[in-house]
Amino acid sequence: MTQHIITNAKIVTATEEFIGTMTLEDGLIQSIAKGNTSLPNAQDWNGEWLLPGLVEVHTDNLEKHLIPRPGVVWNAHSATVMHDALCAAAGILTVLDSVVIGDMDQGGARSQTQHISIAALHACRAEGLMRVEHLLHLRCEVSAPDIVEVFEQYADDSLLELVSVMDHTPGQRQWRDLSKYRRYSERYGSFSDAEYADIVAERIEHQQRYAIPNRAAIIAASHTRNLPLASHDDTLVEHIEEASAEGIAISEFPTTVAAAKAARAAGMSIVMGGPNLVQGGSHSGNVSASELASLDLLDIFSSDYVPASLLQSAFMLRNQAGWSLPKAINTVSRNPAHAIGMHDRGEIAVGLRADFLRVRMSKEMAIVRGAWSLGERAF
Repeated sequence: MTQHIITNAKIVTATEEFIGTMTLEDGLIQSIAKGNTSLPNAQDWNGEWLLPGLVEVHTDNLEKHLIPRPGVVWNAHSATVMHDALCAAAGILTVLDSVVIGDMDQGGARSQTQHISIAALHACRAEGLMRVEHLLHLRCEVSAPDIVEVFEQYADDSLLELVSVMDHTPGQRQWRDLSKYRRYSERYGSFSDAEYADIVAERIEHQQRYAIPNRAAIIAASHTRNLPLASHDDTLVEHIEEASAEGIAISEFPTTVAAAKAARAAGMSIVMGGPNLVQGGSHSGNVSASELASLDLLDIFSSDYVPASLLQSAFMLRNQAGWSLPKAINTVSRNPAHAIGMHDRGEIAVGLRADFLRVRMSKEMAIVRGAWSLGERAF
């Protein structure tokens, strides 16, 4: 039996915050009490925050380490370990690594890394190299001709916890603004006007041929396996109505207020990107996270491509949007955990996993000073 006591900490539970004492034993939270203790073996946190470990349902951060520069594919083992260390430093103790399958770029970066990234996740877990718990989120590009074939390779993967269906065809959803789509498409090199027109035409043609049957096949296969499902970049009320009818419970990155309102009415969890809030808006020109927060149309933050944005976003909700800190912290801990069916983590509560953070404020920034996963130091 291994017991630890932390006292004089600002504890944030799912519903309140207070100066208190927490006891953990054998990887679980044993007790929580308001006020301090004088027990000699208690660790004094000097009034710093004690927060739940963050839960990430959608991050592309591994991809950034795998492809640090255009044309460079880094060693997958090295990339995975460095990605893991950054997640721990950001306070993310449960992370669903989002891997795009069915890449529309045909030989592009994502098609080169989709298989090696999943293999590396398994290998690094098996070797005990990970500081935090890594699971898998398959992002399925429904307009890609090969998506169903690739999905079937990983549908029964032991790490798979979330499936999202997405359609990045230019002219709709995230890429309604074709000028922004072109800028994004040319991030690794420019096209002539004729080349760009051919790319857009091909992707529209693929959508018309493949999107509907591929989406139906992936959703049916996910339901058969009881896998949580998310829709991606919902823009129209009709997109939400379609997703709700398909049994999808999560709306990732709705691009309009109308879609977010429809998602709330349908009882779907609404996910927005932390970088959207931190940067003051969407890089694609879509609805801002701050606007949805002001309308109380936001349940979960994803760090998307900046792990540090999760914790920063929660404190911004408190400082700028007027949310209570417990409600704000829930968007990066309890809410994402519950959305994917994990009820053993995501909050400071007796009987749950001892996944927690020590956080200090510095120049209005929340800085992770320590992170513990199942009671063991991860950072």
